[in-house]
Amino acid sequence: MTEFPTISDALDGLRENKVTATELLSRAIATADALDEELGIYIDRYNQQALETAGRADAVYAAGSQAGPLEGIPLGIKDIISTIEGRTTAQSLVLDPAWGAGQGDAVVVQRLRSAGGVITGKTTTMEFAIGSPDWSKPFPIPKNPWNTDHWPGGSSSGTGNGVAAGAFLGGLGTDTGGSIRMPAAYCGISGIKATFGRVPKSGCAPLGYSLDNIGPMARSARDCAIMLQVLAGYDASDACAVAEPVADYLSGLTGDLTGLRIGVDSLAQHVGEDGDPATVGLLDAAISVLAEAGATVTGVELPFYPEVVAATGVTLRSEAFAYHAPDFRDRWEDYFRSTRTGVGSAAAYSGADYVQAQRVRHVGKKAADALFADFDVILTPTASTPAMSLEVVQALPGSWFRLNHTSYWNALGNPALSVPMGFNAAGLPMGMQIVTKPFDEATAFKVGEAYQRTTGWHLAVPPVAGRYDVAVRDQGDLTDAAA
Repeated sequence: MTEFPTISDALDGLRENKVTATELLSRAIATADALDEELGIYIDRYNQQALETAGRADAVYAAGSQAGPLEGIPLGIKDIISTIEGRTTAQSLVLDPAWGAGQGDAVVVQRLRSAGGVITGKTTTMEFAIGSPDWSKPFPIPKNPWNTDHWPGGSSSGTGNGVAAGAFLGGLGTDTGGSIRMPAAYCGISGIKATFGRVPKSGCAPLGYSLDNIGPMARSARDCAIMLQVLAGYDASDACAVAEPVADYLSGLTGDLTGLRIGVDSLAQHVGEDGDPATVGLLDAAISVLAEAGATVTGVELPFYPEVVAATGVTLRSEAFAYHAPDFRDRWEDYFRSTRTGVGSAAAYSGADYVQAQRVRHVGKKAADALFADFDVILTPTASTPAMSLEVVQALPGSWFRLNHTSYWNALGNPALSVPMGFNAAGLPMGMQIVTKPFDEATAFKVGEAYQRTTGWHLAVPPVAGRYDVAVRDQGDLTDAAA
């Protein structure tokens, strides 16, 4: 199978002069030229600025100067995160165009640039990172590169399908209830929601103040570790940022899981007959791989699962409603229908409802913390189904929420990494979620990378890319460099 390069492979190729940053970017631009209209990857593209940045990266490598950890790597930015190149729309008619210009680069974008990253453009999302696609508004409809009749998940839709299709090698998503991990699972790539407060979120349009996270999406767990190493760390501009030391994420990627204690919850009891039959078999196969790497695996049940998930919903909608209520009064029709429905429903909540949700979160966190006294890692499916069809998403907005197992960890704040674990009978990707105790992202990466050493799901190329010569290339010069 022809493979797109991972960030790790591309960096090796750049360091060994087997490829230039301009060549990497030119491939990404050509891929986007061929696929963007069909897949709905971008809101805005920054080709000229990106080519200038790639040229500077080439000069760094040519001079033998110290290269940044992401020097020359093409990266997409979800369009609720501000950049100096242009507007930030949050894929909405409502957001003031001056907002993004006034913000400048978000802290995370500054960090990517300082590391040598090449910003290729702003990627599609769901409106203000909530809701579902809306065909009545003048924005692209993102589609799944594995089957364009299906949704790529959200809300980090364009970053997910863009990485999968090869339009860039990595990118930023945001995650308030699963918006990094769901499109990662649906598009067959990797993505992590770090511990709440680990990555500064200033310069990002808010959804849920106590739930929002910014994080990396890329082909592999190793790629995500490379990106998070750059993104993580305290910044005073974010009141939620935590001044916790950042580990060396790459040093622990040895492939050896000896002594690691993994608890597995299939969560089957929460989805009943609606789950895809492939879920259990794929999870069992993944467990076998991890056991072969030395881990001990035991069944476990997540404490207060339905209660914590319900608390996430109340919290998210209430905090979003606090932000959007003034514009709801004046610009109701400008919002997506699903945003009006999802966020507007919080008008029925009371202050007591919100407080009770926070009490449930506190109880759930104490119970989960106790669980991590016995386990180093909790493993679940990221979702019990692959991507839904766009027809279903349009007819039943939000129907996918119950089948995803991500929002539990937003309420509690734990880091959670999604990696591909195979395909269902229809050829759609499915993901596995790797969760660790707070600020222990290093262990999540250790497990994900060990799994990906002996599986190739994260390197698979979607069919839509295979229809374009420009998008499927022999990357032997890059993958050989990593061997």
